[in-house]
Amino acid sequence: QVQLVESGGGLVQAGGSLRLSCAASGRIFKIDTMGWYRQAPGKQRELVATIDNTGRTDYTDSVKGRFTISRDNGKNTVDLQCNGLKPEDTAVYFCNAQRVVAIISSEIRTNDYWGQGTQVTVSS
Repeated sequence: QVQLVESGGGLVQAGGSLRLSCAASGRIFKIDTMGWYRQAPGKQRELVATIDNTGRTDYTDSVKGRFTISRDNGKNTVDLQCNGLKPEDTAVYFCNAQRVVAIISSEIRTNDYWGQGTQVTVSS
């Protein structure tokens, strides 16, 4: 079984910072891409940032220059440093891991996984 557990959400004033962390656990051999998505009330889930296992990153335009994604391949963790937060950043943030190669029920399988989400609220 593979699980993603997020931490670091909370309430912050506009202009403030938060650091979100996500740890993948289980009998994992490798993870291709890890990332963060968010979903605001009444809106669809959207990509925030991704990072592949070579360190290549991708950001949605609205967070470029403010958010930084990083990962530790040895620990299967991914972090999102969020600076200059704005009220429109308010959402539930979800950790995502794509093409995770792991032992599941004694077999090697490749799947995608989501965390349970962590709330980020930015007050004006």
